[in-house]
Amino acid sequence: MKKIKRHILAVDDDSGHLNMLNTLLDGWGYAVSKAVNGEQAVDLCRERPYDLVLMDVRMPGKSGLEALREIKEYNPAIPVLIMTAYSGIEDAVQAIKEGAFDYLTKPLDFTRLKTCLHNIFELHSLREENAGLRRSLGAGFDSGGIIGKSEAMDKVLSMVQTFASSEATVLLTGESGTGKEVIARAIHMNSQRRDGPYIAFNCAAITESLFEAELFGHEKGAFTGADRRREGRFVAAAKGTLFLDEVGEIPLSMQAKLLRAIQEREVHPLGRDSPVSVDVRLIAATNRNLEEEVRAGRFREDLYYRINVVSLELPPLRERRDDIPLLAQHFLKKFAGESGKAVHGFTPAAMDSLLRYSWPGNVRELENAVERAVVLLVGEYVDERELPPQIAGGRKENGTNLPGGGAFSLSPGETLHDVERAIILKTMQDTGQNKSEAAKRLGISRKTLHLKLQKYEEEENASELPPEARGEWN
Repeated sequence: MKKIKRHILAVDDDSGHLNMLNTLLDGWGYAVSKAVNGEQAVDLCRERPYDLVLMDVRMPGKSGLEALREIKEYNPAIPVLIMTAYSGIEDAVQAIKEGAFDYLTKPLDFTRLKTCLHNIFELHSLREENAGLRRSLGAGFDSGGIIGKSEAMDKVLSMVQTFASSEATVLLTGESGTGKEVIARAIHMNSQRRDGPYIAFNCAAITESLFEAELFGHEKGAFTGADRRREGRFVAAAKGTLFLDEVGEIPLSMQAKLLRAIQEREVHPLGRDSPVSVDVRLIAATNRNLEEEVRAGRFREDLYYRINVVSLELPPLRERRDDIPLLAQHFLKKFAGESGKAVHGFTPAAMDSLLRYSWPGNVRELENAVERAVVLLVGEYVDERELPPQIAGGRKENGTNLPGGGAFSLSPGETLHDVERAIILKTMQDTGQNKSEAAKRLGISRKTLHLKLQKYEEEENASELPPEARGEWN
């Protein structure tokens, strides 16, 4: 299918500048219409829905600010990007308050303009596709806070809908911070148990001595300090869903009792003579490789197979970069609302930094970064200076940018081989030693990457040999 061009209306009373914009935007693959004043811009916007208006502020007759108000009154959804000379910054700020997306100063920085256009259209595409995905899942689907439109998240949403309709135990796997609890809650909210309780239990947050009492409950006087009877998490989740987070952290001594509770659908509270029947749907999550844990003897094989009836691996954020702008805007709106600040969005430079960073902490790290930015922000747009240094560092000019973000400095005398080696090893580190992802960022094949890494290992091994073994003599 042929891709439809984005249509931009360029508005400027300077014919030379207008023709330059037409040539530039056309060269970037956009369809362009032109207007020479505010009146013409308003009339054209009434005739067709442009994807974006790029408009000068100061024009004879109807100014850009007046035209902006009329365009927004007629079509509030259309993004308007304002151009102004440095002397017109106050007008540009007023335009932002009136609903303009952003402003650029003349003479235009073409790189910034291109980045800004890309980010605007990317954000709108994310919103449109995310809404379309929700519609495709059906009006009755409760996303439970899942945000994403990437191909990877499309698959996750499809699996969530499939799992939700069954009673099978689900094992969610993936790196820390990928949103496993959000997925667990979405499965519950779309299941037949949605009207029942959803109980989350972090297996890593409870000491081994209290684990059994917390999970299965206890009677009054069952142990020192048990001054009252207490229901455990299994009983509390009756007719609903029990989410066991960090299930790989369960003490080995407790795994047999958990297995019995799952198999027999009953628990034995401490201090009680008879068991209690429980009717729960179990969802477990871990960032560990449980198969390796089983081989190492740290996790029971029978329990692993009992909780791994169906499984879903959540993709790390670096493998769903299309979702970064949408997630960033979601968190920005959330924290701006909590702080009472009027924040309109991210500058193109800030968004570019977010897109380039490798996100080892995944969605949780992105959320924390945006929260920090809102706390530090004094203006209306988050810029690089509000982002954590390791994220904004991907755009520093005093170093060499690495694929996917980050920077390193070059020293005089370094060979091309040394530079290439540094870039490849840093990219491997940023991707968690994921060769496929590293090769993708570096723009080489996985086989080429493997051969280069093998060569580096041989060089390192050779450097540890005595001089005579390396063919070196005094």
